[in-house]
Amino acid sequence: MSQRDYYEILGVSRDASDPEIKKSFKRMAMKFHPDRNPDDHTAEEKFKEAKEAYDILSDSQKRAAYNQFGHAGVQGAAAGAGAGGSSFSDIFGDVFGDIFGGGHGQQTRRGADLRYNLELTLEDAVRGTTVKIRVPTAVVCTECKGSGAKKGTSPSTCGTCNGVGQVRMQQGFFSLQQTCPKCRGTGQIIANPCRTCSGHGRIQEEKTLSVKVPAGVDTGDRIRLSGEGEGGDNGAPPGDLYVQIGVKDHPIFTREESDLFCEVPIGFVTATLGGDLDVPTLGGRVKLKIPTETQSGKLFRLRGKGVKSVRGGVVGDLLCRVNVETPINLNERQRTLLREFETTLATNTKKHRPKEASWLNGVKSFFEDLKH
Repeated sequence: MSQRDYYEILGVSRDASDPEIKKSFKRMAMKFHPDRNPDDHTAEEKFKEAKEAYDILSDSQKRAAYNQFGHAGVQGAAAGAGAGGSSFSDIFGDVFGDIFGGGHGQQTRRGADLRYNLELTLEDAVRGTTVKIRVPTAVVCTECKGSGAKKGTSPSTCGTCNGVGQVRMQQGFFSLQQTCPKCRGTGQIIANPCRTCSGHGRIQEEKTLSVKVPAGVDTGDRIRLSGEGEGGDNGAPPGDLYVQIGVKDHPIFTREESDLFCEVPIGFVTATLGGDLDVPTLGGRVKLKIPTETQSGKLFRLRGKGVKSVRGGVVGDLLCRVNVETPINLNERQRTLLREFETTLATNTKKHRPKEASWLNGVKSFFEDLKH
């Protein structure tokens, strides 16, 4: 047993974290292990010293005793800690086990997460709703309680990995661990599989779930249902179910974040003389006042008639874009009236149609410039 301070041996402070202690020992073991220094007695002694220090400081109970009583508190525990019987691969199998997937004892895997695509109408997305969905999933077999073994029997320990679920592969100085090919990482062999689940421990079922959709969701949002995914292996917890929201196209409105947009066709006379229109909103009809001489494409904003996002914030607006509709299917009388009306406007185009007059002047200037 070394009488040097263990923290000093590993070159770490007394408040060093477990990863720091492991990293320091890894560095020293790489440098001083006897397998790498076969004829260097000094290196062997330094390795034994570092191994002893690591065995004490990597164990929380031994470390606490050492911190309180010094070497006297861990005298029995440290008696064989620095023994030289450990091979390089044994040491690094322990130190690197968490990196290469190793471990002692059977590993259980949490069940897989599932995704369900839910399509909603714009109204349901904005107001919120509750929807029942049917989800196909793998659940724990009730016949074998998830063990995969026939009722009245039990799985046996895998003889290849001795129940660890991992086997070692020697590659030079390193001992790498991989999933046992015999038991596929479960650590167990099922000689008599359950007839219901064929030894898988899980069966496929379809379950009905009630999904509460909060008001204001939009395409791309998702709702997490904890524990409603596939069942885990060997009694491990199930995964989660993620409900992916998609909002269907609406015949009137389109949505951009918290605002709604709609196109409102208006007649030539209404655009010219003005008037009131009934405009639909998700909360009912409202009056939209069209001022005189309204041009096609003008945007009207109805504040607070949009959507409140599921993430909070103020309610958005409804933006109505008016499009002046040109009359079609006119009879001869209507055509005559329009020609008479056009005649009255032709006397002062600049006054009645300023944009047209400005454009015509621009075209005239363009052709005149071409002549020069």
